[in-house]
Amino acid sequence: MKKIFLLSLLALGLAGVAGAQMLTRFAVVDLNRVYMAYFRESTAIRQFEERSARVQAEIDRMTAEIQNLRVNLMDARAQGNETQALRLEAEVNRRTDFLRDYHQTQTNALQSQMDRLSQSSAFLQEIYDEIRFIAESEGYSAVLDLKATAGILWYSPTVDITDRLIQSLMNRARR
Repeated sequence: MKKIFLLSLLALGLAGVAGAQMLTRFAVVDLNRVYMAYFRESTAIRQFEERSARVQAEIDRMTAEIQNLRVNLMDARAQGNETQALRLEAEVNRRTDFLRDYHQTQTNALQSQMDRLSQSSAFLQEIYDEIRFIAESEGYSAVLDLKATAGILWYSPTVDITDRLIQSLMNRARR
């Protein structure tokens, strides 16, 4: 009976020592890289990029028109046609102001759309589920966002699971 008691006590003591010896393991993830590598392949991002390209094409078109008006303005001044020069100068100023407002409005709208996309609950939930799976399967106690955590002064590349997360998300998307 004493032997069983002593063996039980010894087993409990060893279990306590083993538990005390357990190290907390941290991993880091660069969520911006995950976003750029994985989420950009989605339909929503392709639509965003198409809208962005349309806005840029419109800005380029308006800029070219303004440049043509400036050339015409210089020609009118060179010919001494002040009435035409004043009319063209007013038109250049009007279109330049419109272009500036258009650029500001569209840039804000695109940024707002990108913010909404990157904060999409379905997208974030998918990433968090995959992070949780990798962390649990590889024995990490905590996973930190590399860019959002200013307290990380140094980390070993061996704890960066960004590439594994991207690959895992890509594999899941192919299924």
